[in-house]
Amino acid sequence: MKNLSDQHKGTLLAFTAIMFITPDSLLIRLSNVDSWNLIFYRGFIPFFVVFIGLIIVQKQKLFTSLIEGGWHGIGYICTFLVTNILFVYSIENTNVANTLIMVSLAPMLSALISFIFLKEYPDKKTWVAIIITTLAVIYIFIDSFEKGDIKGNIYGFICALGLAAGAVIIRAGKTKANLIPSAMVAKFLIALIALFFADNLNIKGSDYLIIPTMCVFCVAIPFVLITLAPRYISAAEVNLFFLLETVLGPFWVWLVIKEQPSLETIIGGAVIILTIATHSFLALKKT
Repeated sequence: MKNLSDQHKGTLLAFTAIMFITPDSLLIRLSNVDSWNLIFYRGFIPFFVVFIGLIIVQKQKLFTSLIEGGWHGIGYICTFLVTNILFVYSIENTNVANTLIMVSLAPMLSALISFIFLKEYPDKKTWVAIIITTLAVIYIFIDSFEKGDIKGNIYGFICALGLAAGAVIIRAGKTKANLIPSAMVAKFLIALIALFFADNLNIKGSDYLIIPTMCVFCVAIPFVLITLAPRYISAAEVNLFFLLETVLGPFWVWLVIKEQPSLETIIGGAVIILTIATHSFLALKKT
């Protein structure tokens, strides 16, 4: 990693993180655990795994790193809480494809938030992409009103906002703080909040395999990598990799449990993916 440029480091971290995340939606659907019980495990197990890892790597510097996070750390904890809780609720209240398409708006939202707070000014092609993807989302939302799953789509959109804001916060504090300890604390708080709402934390049957696999490989490892990536590349670039989840997430769900996305979701999703992919190609070509 030392011989790689920042662009290569950030790209590798973000790509690896999203490849670990892509089966997440499928595992959520396959689990037989209620929402708040699942949220507890998705908070506690990653917290424990990352805490042990940081103790081994950082030792006594762990708590110093946490304090050095400052307001960036506090802000990242808040966005992490929102995205982790609402992602599960979105998956359980709408079609998986709808949730992931909402999440795919994160790159454009990152560009907007960076423009407002970091003065990283998007160019004309970015503004065009923002307008097109927004119209595509409105098209999907109209279909949701008819199907009665608007709540799940709203959760997904707020989740995208949280992802975008979190990446911008990391970008803003890239030279000042390591925010992995803050993400770890957020996972602990998620588990703590879930305890107040969870009714039965017992797991049985296939969940003995599904829950640990999900929490370690689809949550713990990716959140460390995705927290590191914006230190090397822009928030919008990091979130562009979530497009891979938008494509592969519904594919795994369709392949295993045969959940067919609606025609409106497929059309709207295709427009969003094509728009952001074109935007990315043009940006790389310019670079």
